[in-house]
Amino acid sequence: MLECLIIYKNQKPVNIKNICCIGAGYVGGPTMAVIAQKCPDIQVTVVDVNADRISAWNDPDVEKIPIYEPGLSDIVAATRGRNLFFSTDIEKAIDEAEIIFISVNTPTKDYGVGKGKAADLKYIEICARQIAAIARTDKIIVEKSTIPVRTASTIKDILEQVGNKADFQILSNPEFLAEGTAVSDLMQPDRILIGGDIDTEAGQRAIDTLVTIYNNWVPKERIVTTNIWSSELSKLAANAFLAQRVSSINSISELCEKTGADVGEISRAVGADTRIGDKFLKASVGFGGSCFQKDILNLVYIARSYNLHEVADYWEQVILINEHQKRRFAYKIIKEQHNTVSGKKITMLGWAFKKDTNDTRETPAIAVAEILLQEQAEVVVYDPKVTEQQMVADLERYGVDAAVIREKFKVCTTAMQAVQGAYAIAIITEWDEFRELDWAAVYRQMVQPASVFDGRNILHKQTMQQLGFKYFAIGR
Repeated sequence: MLECLIIYKNQKPVNIKNICCIGAGYVGGPTMAVIAQKCPDIQVTVVDVNADRISAWNDPDVEKIPIYEPGLSDIVAATRGRNLFFSTDIEKAIDEAEIIFISVNTPTKDYGVGKGKAADLKYIEICARQIAAIARTDKIIVEKSTIPVRTASTIKDILEQVGNKADFQILSNPEFLAEGTAVSDLMQPDRILIGGDIDTEAGQRAIDTLVTIYNNWVPKERIVTTNIWSSELSKLAANAFLAQRVSSINSISELCEKTGADVGEISRAVGADTRIGDKFLKASVGFGGSCFQKDILNLVYIARSYNLHEVADYWEQVILINEHQKRRFAYKIIKEQHNTVSGKKITMLGWAFKKDTNDTRETPAIAVAEILLQEQAEVVVYDPKVTEQQMVADLERYGVDAAVIREKFKVCTTAMQAVQGAYAIAIITEWDEFRELDWAAVYRQMVQPASVFDGRNILHKQTMQQLGFKYFAIGR
């Protein structure tokens, strides 16, 4: 194991002993757990103002930690209480840390200038002011949240103007984690990107310090260093490019349904082109998650702020296609149910935006459920990892009336319970257990003719039709 030291020219070695991460969410928790595992000589403290969330991270039953990611609970079990700690004592953690990661939420603004597109940086500013008020010694501040370009200058201004004359170096270290594979992404990343003030000695020292920590398990050739502005924009650009591919194949899926082509065959043919590759070419009910939509909208807002309207229009279309795909899926269910789902039980299998996560941010399930509820369907949902409380909160945040939710929305604890008496099943999340269901038994539990709307193309059309189902897939 490499010792976390970096020797600076004409200075004594700097020994990193304490790291603090502000924010115990989907990025902060897993990232810090892996750093704690790989750097056992460093104390890693994750802090958050949400006492319930911290309590969940400290639950004696490690399987109840608030973030579900395959392999994460094992890492937390091995490191928690050794050199990984979860706390609400933010002041103490900031004071003791040499490196502070900022990993708080940066949602899309729902008010004021930039509403619906710009990133809301109020939590970033709160963190910066808190650090400035507490810190008495020099700190390296690492942006881990997804943020607009040039946010680092805002953080630096606050720290320098409000702080206690300590020296602060700001680094950008964006995460490139895919939920459901976050642990493996952290263990074997495609790249680690670190941006900083590469034109100054102090800035380069800060970059080298963070490089040394990651180099405990990441080969140096996979650690990319840039100026801070390039690092900040790279995160937005990467997610925009990936989301663009999803919307592109989804736009083709609709054309496939009209022409008799098969989107799976199209994806395979297009993906075989080495110039394109086959990743993110799987048609579905639509993309979700915390990053794609938020980052593209942020990119759109930035482009418009510089009067780059053609650029903004181009990227905004990626979002519009995604919204269209979700509505199209819901309306197809209604159409195939003789244009009415009123009073009919429609089962949704899955609520998380993808398998192997309990994250529901921007999940297509919300939009599909909202349309079905508007049409007075009785919506019944089963997801193996998402709680009923979270689903209800998602719908309420989306604007669905609480009375409608109480009357028409139900959550079940098993898939077989959820499908009983259903007119149709909509597969929203590609959980493996949905592939493995006893679909013959499912068919017998449903109202005939029984329909399956496969929003992830995980089942075989011929098999489902042989069982008696009316089967509808995306792009086929």
